[in-house]
Amino acid sequence: MKVVKFGGTSVADAKQILKVLDIVRSDNSRRIVVVSAPGKRHSGDIKVTDLLIALANSVLAGKPHENDLNAVVGRYAEIHQELNLNSDIVSEIEADLRRRIEHRSENRAEFMDTMKAAGEDNCAKLVARIFTAQGIPARYVDPRDAGMLLSDDFGNAQVLPESYTRLATLKDIPELVIFPGFFGYTVKGQVATFPRGGSDITGSILAAAVKADVYENFTDVDSVFAIDPRIVADARPIPLLTYREMRELAYAGFGVFHDEAVVPAVQAKIPICIKNTNRPEAPGTMIVPQRKYQHGEITGIASASGFSSISLSKYMMNREVGFGRRLLQILEQERLSFEHVPSGIDNMSVILRSATLTPQKEAFVLHRIREELQPDDVTIEHDLALIMLVGEGMRYAVGVAAKACAALAEGGINIEMINQGSSEISIMFGVKEADRKKAVEALARALLPKRADS
Repeated sequence: MKVVKFGGTSVADAKQILKVLDIVRSDNSRRIVVVSAPGKRHSGDIKVTDLLIALANSVLAGKPHENDLNAVVGRYAEIHQELNLNSDIVSEIEADLRRRIEHRSENRAEFMDTMKAAGEDNCAKLVARIFTAQGIPARYVDPRDAGMLLSDDFGNAQVLPESYTRLATLKDIPELVIFPGFFGYTVKGQVATFPRGGSDITGSILAAAVKADVYENFTDVDSVFAIDPRIVADARPIPLLTYREMRELAYAGFGVFHDEAVVPAVQAKIPICIKNTNRPEAPGTMIVPQRKYQHGEITGIASASGFSSISLSKYMMNREVGFGRRLLQILEQERLSFEHVPSGIDNMSVILRSATLTPQKEAFVLHRIREELQPDDVTIEHDLALIMLVGEGMRYAVGVAAKACAALAEGGINIEMINQGSSEISIMFGVKEADRKKAVEALARALLPKRADS
């Protein structure tokens, strides 16, 4: 059995959905299909999820929202019309959206999740109708009925362990299962969503629950590449990755797969295959528990912007028992998660995502740090980018960091910070956002082999 997930571009319009149908029909082991909300049809288009967010914001602001609602319904109606379906599914979708608005929660985050989830939910209903109309018996499955239970961290929910036993019964459904990605329900019955891109997570959870042989993730690229092709045009494809490599690369900016989606597959030891909806014959990238690698080999270079650094210095910090714990406790109490914590004997930095650090929180956190920790100095720096070198072959390899630092120095790029994970399969560099592209290019020239066909 295979669990198959199709991303937003794969279900963006009728033409793409027919490609999905052909892919599923070509392999009868593809028994569970997870779908995202319709994505962009072209570069200037708007994703359905973003249309739903705009609709929700209009409702919350008390503004007229009929145009926003019609924009969402229109996307589904266009697909319906192009396929000439004999169904009133479009009316059902409009009624569903109006019902969500009418029965909206007073909790802003909960209402936003309810509206965002409508993208995947209604897409799954539509896709199930399309499959059935094309002669493939398919059943839409509601995550509530299936037992997809999530925490009540709206917009950032996590699956509850008891979900796996409940979801395991999906393998017994005789029809093709069409399951909406991205959301589930809390124990109290509220809609909750994973972070953006969370349909990958849904697919991984279902694959683990039904003990699938493979979890196939179809997107709009042939494979995972060693570096972002938008930065380095001749980036080479990666045929094989370990779970750890994929999680590190996905976390650090490889948008082809959500980093949190690796976890359920790891725990169930299910291989993941990244494939292209538009070129399903391409082999894609397999993600497995272990692989052979060459000593000193770097698998990929990932980068992401939008980070900030809080840096403290205090003489004899190393002798002050509990200093680091108290710093991280301040962040915890302000509901701020950290990404990295580089440190020395008299200084310590904490890297956070800038989006979580509002001006009000920043001022309050800095005030608490000064009052409670009495540092000699505390500063905050914004507009940072993180660049991650990743590879199983880096373990115990000598000179990788030296080559990387030399490449950045030759490119005239200042390193703001450096940190190596204890697993030794990744090295993180912090640079100014303005230097990100130049830094990635310099590291690629120095550390990655060129494509054989370039």
